[in-house]
Amino acid sequence: MTLEEAFRQLPSFTTSRLLLRPLQESDAVAMFAIKSNSLVTTPYGTEPHTTLDQSKKWIGEVISDYRRGGSMTWVVSLRGADRVIGSCCYWHIDKESLCAEVGYELYAEYWRKGVMSEALAPVLAYGFDGLGLHRIEACPLADNAASNTLLVRFGFRLEGTLRERVQFRGRFIDQRCYSLLNGELKSAPPP
Repeated sequence: MTLEEAFRQLPSFTTSRLLLRPLQESDAVAMFAIKSNSLVTTPYGTEPHTTLDQSKKWIGEVISDYRRGGSMTWVVSLRGADRVIGSCCYWHIDKESLCAEVGYELYAEYWRKGVMSEALAPVLAYGFDGLGLHRIEACPLADNAASNTLLVRFGFRLEGTLRERVQFRGRFIDQRCYSLLNGELKSAPPP
């Protein structure tokens, strides 16, 4: 599958515990539960959503960006349960350079259980094998130790730190820049 084909039909992925499928408008309530939780949004420097309409608007923007070929987003749910517990995405997609940035978020109840490792494994593999990407980037805040550790376990390399790059809640926070080139992906790290 090429990048162009992926923007016509985004695949779903199944792992031992999870189902990842394309984001839909009907996911608004579930995404609001995630995006309204400051434990989830603070590590990536965003204020939580305060209304369901904010989450609906966000979903509309994400779906529109997918239709324009700018990003692709999957929701993460437990297999056999119809409960969305997180999301993974590619955004800042550069079709000429075959490069994209990966992003992810997870309901706090599922942290430190290997869920995001399990969810990211097929997304990263699909980026290289399915989309033909040459480079995948990730730019977490320096304060987000869990995300920084997760990326390194998958083989991402720290390329640098953007000093005081993000302003959040009255302070400036460093942002780290990681990259993973095709051929460098390590198998899913243990939880």
